Amino acid sequence: MESREADHPAPPASGPTYGSYLRLDRLLTSQEPLSDTHDELLFIVIHQASELWIKLCLHELEAARQALIADRPGSAFKMMARVARVQQQLIQSWEVLATITPADYSAMRGKLGGSSGFQSVQYRLLEYMLGAKKAGMLAAHDGDVDAQTVLREALSRTSLYDEALRMLARRGFAIPADRLERDFTQPYVASPAVEAAWQAVYQDPDRWWDLYELAEKLVDLEYRVQLWRFGHLKTIERIIGFKRGTGGTAGVPYLAKVIDEVFFPELLAVRVAL
Repeated sequence: MESREADHPAPPASGPTYGSYLRLDRLLTSQEPLSDTHDELLFIVIHQASELWIKLCLHELEAARQALIADRPGSAFKMMARVARVQQQLIQSWEVLATITPADYSAMRGKLGGSSGFQSVQYRLLEYMLGAKKAGMLAAHDGDVDAQTVLREALSRTSLYDEALRMLARRGFAIPADRLERDFTQPYVASPAVEAAWQAVYQDPDRWWDLYELAEKLVDLEYRVQLWRFGHLKTIERIIGFKRGTGGTAGVPYLAKVIDEVFFPELLAVRVAL
């Protein structure tokens, strides 16, 4: 007779189970709607899932930054490519959130108070990692000592792009000293000399293949962040129109302004010169 053992899973071996390893008891009880609106669970899950994906992005990008510091660009490329795939998940999440109608959102909005994605510490850390150093954003976390500490430390650290420029300098490119050693709490300002260095890389990719690949990996990150921002804008526009955001921002006009901000200006400008 054929064995039926496969129909009866063996008892778990000693050690963690699926549920205990993933802390599902905590994870699946962390959604606590404040209203009786059906769609509030979707609203919470999308934002919680996005925070988990951003956590992974930060983990990978910090490792990529360290790899560039150690002159191991190949390792950085793997991590940056993974982040690009994660970004696709974040972009797609707007498609799900956009199924909330204006009436559905209005029914729960009053319960949200002043809470807003604008207050996401992890998203701010992601911006800082990519070089969008905006010290004024710390004001959104007034009263939260832990958040202020983490953000101030990240604000003063080199970004992924700063380390890319240092790699260019180590390869012999004439990167201005004031771009290599500067006050990293301040926004990066584009440099004609840096643009010229990237132009040399793009004009001879066979010679500078790893630097060329680094440039394209950075452009890919920026491209996907901008797609995420655009998806955010259109989703908010679809759900609340031009109302002000719950966090006090101007809503859609604020998001439209953010889309104009770039992380790696010379990598976009160099395309005109090629």
